[in-house]
Amino acid sequence: MKDFEVFQNIEELDSESKYLVHKAKEATAHAYAPYSKFQVGAALMLDDGTVVTGSNQENASYPLCMCAERVALYTAATLHPGKKMTKLAVVAHKKNHKELTPATSCGACRQVMLEFEHRQNMPMQVIQLAKTNEWILTKGTGSLLPFDFSGENLLAV
Repeated sequence: MKDFEVFQNIEELDSESKYLVHKAKEATAHAYAPYSKFQVGAALMLDDGTVVTGSNQENASYPLCMCAERVALYTAATLHPGKKMTKLAVVAHKKNHKELTPATSCGACRQVMLEFEHRQNMPMQVIQLAKTNEWILTKGTGSLLPFDFSGENLLAV
């Protein structure tokens, strides 16, 4: 059983997914990326239809940067406690370019997404543009991080 679907172009996605991709692309305008020139946006759908966006925020000390996905997730958890996160779209483009470039979430973001999925005891779909220029829609974050680390690992002492 596949944990994700592959779409050749954005028009094949469902309307909610296309809307989130559009909102994520809008969020790239708020990215602070003076070093990488790589603007990333994320749009997160909550179970009540609320959309929370985030953009990457760089720092001259690279370890202090924050990815768009985590900005959106942490913002949603803070401003909308108790709401379930149903779907997350992540897009990227190079500065001064309109066309999206393939970019999937880093390992740290995948781990944070998985933690939120565990917290809410419900899967969260993820939409991303893969290296093959195909859109990937996961059924949950587990397909992005199949050998996860969770609170259960900490209890297995």
